[in-house]
Amino acid sequence: MAASGLDPGKVHGQRPSADSTRHQDDIEAIGASTAGENSDKTCDEPAPNHNTPYRAQSTVSSTRSRPLSIVPRSQRRGLFGRFAIIPEVDRPYDYSSSTKWGITTVISLATAVAPMGSSIFYPALGALAAELKTSETVINMSVALYMLSMAIFPIWWSAFSEQFGRRSIYVISFALFIVFSVLCAVSTNSAMLIVFRLLTGGASASVQVIGAGTIADIWESQDRGRAMSLFYLGPMLGPLLGPLLGGVLTQHLGWRSTMWFLAIYGLIIIVGIFFLLPETLARKNMPATTRELTHTTTRESVVVKSRKLATSLNHYLIEPLSVLALLRFPPVFFTVLVAAIAFSSVYVLNIAIQYGFARPPYNFNQTAVGVTYMSTGAGYIASSMVGGRWMDKIMAREARKAERYDELGKLIYLPEDRMKENAWFANTVYPLSLLWFGWSMYYGVQYMVPISALFVFGFSSMLHFTLGTTMLTEFVRKRSSAGIAVNNFVRNILSCVGTIVAAPWIEGVGVGYMTTTLWAICSLLGFLSIWLISRNAQKWRTEMDEALKKMK
Repeated sequence: MAASGLDPGKVHGQRPSADSTRHQDDIEAIGASTAGENSDKTCDEPAPNHNTPYRAQSTVSSTRSRPLSIVPRSQRRGLFGRFAIIPEVDRPYDYSSSTKWGITTVISLATAVAPMGSSIFYPALGALAAELKTSETVINMSVALYMLSMAIFPIWWSAFSEQFGRRSIYVISFALFIVFSVLCAVSTNSAMLIVFRLLTGGASASVQVIGAGTIADIWESQDRGRAMSLFYLGPMLGPLLGPLLGGVLTQHLGWRSTMWFLAIYGLIIIVGIFFLLPETLARKNMPATTRELTHTTTRESVVVKSRKLATSLNHYLIEPLSVLALLRFPPVFFTVLVAAIAFSSVYVLNIAIQYGFARPPYNFNQTAVGVTYMSTGAGYIASSMVGGRWMDKIMAREARKAERYDELGKLIYLPEDRMKENAWFANTVYPLSLLWFGWSMYYGVQYMVPISALFVFGFSSMLHFTLGTTMLTEFVRKRSSAGIAVNNFVRNILSCVGTIVAAPWIEGVGVGYMTTTLWAICSLLGFLSIWLISRNAQKWRTEMDEALKKMK
């Protein structure tokens, strides 16, 4: 990574510490190396298959000074990789800025599928229960299990992407999403619907973890915060647009139209993936596949095949669960905790919006209720325009303040540099906006007052989402997709619980007291986590790096 505007007198002013240097190698490699899928090379090493010497630049990104090394069409990886319009390259960091933003936009649109698939169902629950002749409690299971599958399936998607590449998993998972959405649309009973909603949620969740890995593949650390802001717009716009679309579609075309809409949206996304997403996973040395030609008996052959089957089952089904062990490391645990609590509050708030505005004194119809979600989405968009840039500037400022430079005069970035005043601001404002919304609705204040609170909530909570995701791609040594899978697991488990308990909670104590309790939980756990990270991140990160080395 290169730093712009360096003070020449300080380029070699301080020798980097062993910890900083080691983690610099980690951070530089993360963008082209996740979960063991990439090499240990930094972005400053010579491009493969080029014999000309390379001289690093101190004021410009080194990747922008290299010629683009395009992989021949016949050698491109991933399902139907040769048909991608954007070519695969040896180093994804070398893509032009416009190409990177194009890839990021496609991924962001793809990430909207999973949360939209959950929230688009809310306005249809009553109509669905009536048509299938069952209770809303049973139908609510389709929402809860959908979110549960969004928490669990990404663990395997992450592992598969490390083994088979990003592009192949994108194509396979979205093809499954389309099929399962169609089967949901033609469901004839509640059991069939619940089963295929479970599978739909699992298929849709792949891009949430693999997408973050792709962002880390193509963006260097100094620009990654802005990219993550755009990436995270998808998961946040899904809950915004879902209820609005669900209300309109259900009101005019029936609940099945929501499932057909998801299938069509998935088809559009898979076309974009097919042509616009090349494989970005760094190449690695694959083990030899030739078999040793030795004589074996039939019994020995059966034993060997049985062992291979057992090994394969363990490798693909059991070993991926080991990523949950990352939660034992404090930097991962507390970063995930901050982001997951904020994320789960979104789903509790979604229920409160639906519950409150549909009742007196507001009495909004389903379409009008859906429109109120746009205030939260406007906050997300505003935050995405400033939050990532703010985060990147803070990280660069902290590195310059500590005078962390490598031997080439480039800034050495550390993940904890990102969590400064932006985190304290976000964790102060978004819980307060919950109080603002809850009590203004409790007392039936003019509807623009609680709607304004939704904008503030969207803006401030989005800061946490992008901050947590970006830090996890950098905290976890060469396992960014695994770190995101853990984050996805925790936040969707909490969101599932929040979705189930929100309505009974509001009915029991009222929306004002519910949001007060939520404010206390979010504030206490959030501030505690931020304080602990700010005090101990360097020590914890060093210990985690050493532990992960021993696990190899």
